[in-house]
Amino acid sequence: MSKNFIFKLKVYYEDTDSGGVVYYANYLKFLERARSELIYSFGLSNKKLLKEYDTLIIVKSCNIQYKKPAKLEDELEIDSKIKSFTKTSFTIDQTIKRKEEIISLAEIVLVTVDKSGKPIKIPKILANFIE
Repeated sequence: MSKNFIFKLKVYYEDTDSGGVVYYANYLKFLERARSELIYSFGLSNKKLLKEYDTLIIVKSCNIQYKKPAKLEDELEIDSKIKSFTKTSFTIDQTIKRKEEIISLAEIVLVTVDKSGKPIKIPKILANFIE
């Protein structure tokens, strides 16, 4: 994947604590939404990958750095870029920004597995987009 994928979202009341600051675990939800939209942009979906290719994409590891707090009604952009890949996994760098200000940095390692959880080769239809 040669270019970055941008996903935009707005912070709602449900995303925040009583002080109007995004609760730390919600950043993981934001990152997941951006990764799902990235898959949709390929013309695929997690449902289609499971049904047609017996493939699930699971998170193997997540390294996240919180730089600045996001707050109620902030408009955020999540920039996702595939950093590297192997036969059964790929790594995505994701940056959450408010305008040009970096809020959070994450490195997510994803693995393709079958229904039983056994690692499998990334389906060619997906590999074509991430290579």
